[in-house]
Amino acid sequence: MAGLRSLLFNVGYNLWTAFVLVFGLPLLLFSYPVIYWFGRLWVSVILWLLKLLIGLEHRVLGLENLPKGAAIYAVKHQSSWDTFVFAHYLRYPAYVVKRELIYLPLFGLFLLRAGMIPVDRRGRARALKRMIAAARRRREEGRDILIFPEGTRVAPGAHLPYQPGVAALYTHLDLPVVPVALNSGLFWGRRSFIKKPGLITLEFLPAIPPGMARKPFMAELERRLETACERLARG
Repeated sequence: MAGLRSLLFNVGYNLWTAFVLVFGLPLLLFSYPVIYWFGRLWVSVILWLLKLLIGLEHRVLGLENLPKGAAIYAVKHQSSWDTFVFAHYLRYPAYVVKRELIYLPLFGLFLLRAGMIPVDRRGRARALKRMIAAARRRREEGRDILIFPEGTRVAPGAHLPYQPGVAALYTHLDLPVVPVALNSGLFWGRRSFIKKPGLITLEFLPAIPPGMARKPFMAELERRLETACERLARG
């Protein structure tokens, strides 16, 4: 039954996404708020399909920890679910995304028009400079920046080194960093066809204020995120 439910969801997800990409093409003529409005519609239907077909819902904790102004959101990345849900809870977040996504047919155009920040993960110093320059432009627009510190999806309980991108943003943008913990990988695993019913928990942790030195900041961010994710994984 889980396999059939997952098949139905995957079919619905792909058909809905294809419909949005094709019939939303005229919206590429407009600015990022319009793109985000359409993106939220896309996300709403996906979340509805998850609830209807899989029995997978979510709850959000720590909304009181969201800063009033712009911030950097450092999100633990466990699932594809993490890549779209924040459209519901942040105003116009500019995601730091791997450059390869920009070359996806149609989808990449929407990412660019939405003001996402592509980064070449092999580009090192030059890639960091370009990322920081783009992030500064988004900050000037009053937008939040969202980054996955480990740079890729990591299974619950696993851990990869935190990449320098989050420290570079923290150092150069003078914004608070909000760690975001979750347990989505328990239900929608990396490259997993099967989606499991249950309740995903997403938690916004208290912000780390700007001004810390790089090493203490990275240690504090990692401590908060890993501790919270371990707690959420236990249920």
